[in-house]
Amino acid sequence: MDLLAEYRRATMFFEMGDASGAVRLLEPIVEAEPGNSSVRQLLARAYFQTAQLHRAEEQLRELVDRDPSDHYAHHVLGRTLERMNRPTDALRHLRIAAAMHSTNTDYATALRRVESRVNSDR
Repeated sequence: MDLLAEYRRATMFFEMGDASGAVRLLEPIVEAEPGNSSVRQLLARAYFQTAQLHRAEEQLRELVDRDPSDHYAHHVLGRTLERMNRPTDALRHLRIAAAMHSTNTDYATALRRVESRVNSDR
């Protein structure tokens, strides 16, 4: 199997809105190259898009464990946890992402939304 060609196909599927097709292509690539963060990140995003949130969380935690300075992995992990109705868990990762990349308005918006929810639940 040509892993690079399969990754490119998976990226094309994902960008065309076929996250399920991307998942089918990406899972064997991650299995063959577990250290490839780009492939793992795209797989996590595809899982997120297909509402396979536990699987997305697993991939994202692996990325954050490997590279705690990966602000995007923290952000997507926070969004995944938010979507799983775990706002308190999400808050930590959204804060980290927003602190590392303070000019990103998407990060700030997600952080404010989850902070508001956590504060209203108290």
